[in-house]
Amino acid sequence: MRVPDKQELSRYLVLSDGTVYEGMPLGADGETSGEVVFNTGMTGYQEILTDPSYAGQLVLLTYPLIGNYGINDDDFESRQLQPRGLIVKEACDRPSNWRSVKSIHQLMVERGLVGIQGLDTRAVTKHIRSGGVTMGIITSSPADGLENIRQAQSYDESDFVYSVTTQEPYAWGYAGIESPDENADTYKRRMVVLDCGLKYNILRRFAAAGCRSIVLPATASADEVLSWNPDGILLSPGPGDPARLEPVIQTVRDLLGKKPMFGICLGNQLVCHALGGKTFKLKFGHRGSNHPVKDLETGSVTITSQNHGYAVDPDSMKDSGAKITQINLNDETVEGLRSDELRVASIQYHPEAAPGPWDSRPYFARFVEEMGRS
Repeated sequence: MRVPDKQELSRYLVLSDGTVYEGMPLGADGETSGEVVFNTGMTGYQEILTDPSYAGQLVLLTYPLIGNYGINDDDFESRQLQPRGLIVKEACDRPSNWRSVKSIHQLMVERGLVGIQGLDTRAVTKHIRSGGVTMGIITSSPADGLENIRQAQSYDESDFVYSVTTQEPYAWGYAGIESPDENADTYKRRMVVLDCGLKYNILRRFAAAGCRSIVLPATASADEVLSWNPDGILLSPGPGDPARLEPVIQTVRDLLGKKPMFGICLGNQLVCHALGGKTFKLKFGHRGSNHPVKDLETGSVTITSQNHGYAVDPDSMKDSGAKITQINLNDETVEGLRSDELRVASIQYHPEAAPGPWDSRPYFARFVEEMGRS
């Protein structure tokens, strides 16, 4: 653990209900606020820090030692650090791994991310599990911090997708965006991705399955998506309340039945809304690498990586024409939808597993095969 200077011995996590936890500084100087959530994964902190689905949140990692294998140049999942703050029990200042180029503290200082360490993360996690996710602030002044967090905009009132989506189209698997026929023997299909908070490993896994990708902003219209003449369409994960994304939902609605479509996480919720369903906010979300999911058609159970705070309301899907295909075995929430007539399927978890188990990787090859039947 980094030993702070004498003048910076204390930093505080203040929750909106007035609960205060004292710790020590981690990362950049300053004050930061957001929705406090916890992730139970034992590894993958670099991928978590660069996952766009954490935009607007203060992420607490429940594993007690974070940073022991350092930061490398290969495991970034987006172009920037995405959470507003990081909360850990202990940050390792002397990482040991052959790929490591810096410590997590050094990365956070370089990228301007404020964090806190040395507090009782078990107590914070139990507080969230009991009372639900809440707004919080990391600050050096608990009295001022409480006033500031009570005046801050609620997480549920913000549209984070538009801040994390790409601003311009880009290609993955091409030498250039205008060269669709290059390496034709290697790549079988072309897919358009609607970027609502995309992780790079999703593109890597589709490329490994033989699919090039054209990534478009979340603001792209259905006509723009179809103008690329894709073999299929992917709806990416992303942050925030899906019900606030009516323009994106309308785009998905306009695309239903036009091409094979696959939704991941937020993409699953967008499919729900496009079919007339509803979503609701979970008490403390699903964030970790060990969530059991049952396939209702085969009876098989897979262990999945998840990161979401909202879920599909199963009652709202009764007249949608879609079938609920998978459920979470911890709380029986909806984990998968499918409509054969509209050629759309979606899952609530992360098959790219960055971090997480590889149980769900076959979905990439399956969707590439589905695109081949169009």
